[in-house]
Amino acid sequence: MAGGKRGGGLLKVAVVFIAILALGVGAFKPLLGAMKLGLDLQGGVYVLLQAQSTPEHAVTGEDMAALERVMRDRVDQLGIAEPVIQREGSDRLIIQLAGVSNPEEAIKMIGKTAMLEFKTSDGQVVVTGKDLKDAKAVIDQQTREPEISLKFNAEGTQKFAEATQKLVNSYGRGDPKRHIAIYLDNQLLTNPHVDEAIPSGEAVIRGGFASFQEAANLAALLRGGALPVPVQIIERRTVGPTLGADSLAKSKTAIITGLVLIALFMLVVYRLPGLVADFSLIIYGLIVLGVLWALKATLTLPGIAGLLLSVGMAVDANVIIYERLKEELRNGKTLRAAVDAGFKRAFTTIFDSNATTVLAAIVLYFLGSGTVRGFAITLSLGIAASMFTAITLTRFLLHLVIGVPAFQRLWLFGVKENQIPVAARGEI
Repeated sequence: MAGGKRGGGLLKVAVVFIAILALGVGAFKPLLGAMKLGLDLQGGVYVLLQAQSTPEHAVTGEDMAALERVMRDRVDQLGIAEPVIQREGSDRLIIQLAGVSNPEEAIKMIGKTAMLEFKTSDGQVVVTGKDLKDAKAVIDQQTREPEISLKFNAEGTQKFAEATQKLVNSYGRGDPKRHIAIYLDNQLLTNPHVDEAIPSGEAVIRGGFASFQEAANLAALLRGGALPVPVQIIERRTVGPTLGADSLAKSKTAIITGLVLIALFMLVVYRLPGLVADFSLIIYGLIVLGVLWALKATLTLPGIAGLLLSVGMAVDANVIIYERLKEELRNGKTLRAAVDAGFKRAFTTIFDSNATTVLAAIVLYFLGSGTVRGFAITLSLGIAASMFTAITLTRFLLHLVIGVPAFQRLWLFGVKENQIPVAARGEI
């Protein structure tokens, strides 16, 4: 019966370890292949836009929301899948386009200002692009000339109605001051005369179009590109596909080298518990990659740095546990009691260490932006996974292993026989 139990314990250990190994071999590559890569790993364009306040109008949150919508529309026209467009602070917008084949075209499209303004003869702005709801090219049924039909939103309708009513009341028909000029990027498109007040929120741009296509192109630009406020590109970076591929290859080499060295260190220094820690790290890696894949996260170089740092912290947790385990064995406790005491004594230290790191990651996330946030997210995720694997999985595997008599020799745990109190020898 005793031999049967020993054989059964060894079989359980073999099955569990082989299952973990098979899971790692079978799932790592598909998870890595399905991961989205940032522009620093596959090349692309990074653009930082800043909205400009004017004496008449300070940039608001609504302006930034409208600007974000406009930029997303422009990026969609480029056919780029899943771009990263996010705000930074109160007046900046970050646009990251990974894998673009023509960076210059993308920057040209993004940087097109398309600031639409309707101004009176004294330079007063009546409405802007943010007040525009729709624009489309049509053919005038009487003149057969192309023209652009504009439709304002509720706020724009009110502004336009008030402005046209004021002009009609202030100036006589034919007066040059009874005009509302339309500017696009400070270039005069047309300067139509206001025949009557327009309370409906619908206006028409007539004249100056050589063809219907010209009017249609301008209408498309106004419809999808009229910015609510002036913007300026204050930073732009282009990462070539070759440089991105080179970064990816170096990152893979660094990851593999780092993981192999960590595994060897744990195996040489802590022996059997080190082997258990190596298998726990496989599950740790699968958990992190699986969650990142489920969240549809984009992997960047700072994100990889966060993952590697969390791997180090996962190993550090095992080191703390195993050092406590050695101390308990040297104090004369049995192997099972030493394992339980080691985990119990190490938990507070591990928790405090990880809690302070998570706190730093939270600060980075809320005060940082872009890749800094990516680093904070991967670091926090890695810490959570390392806590789980170190506290639960490693403990489960150690209990499973020490249940096999062949694995109960002290040298397998890095402790020499002469370090154990004489009275406790033979009770391990």
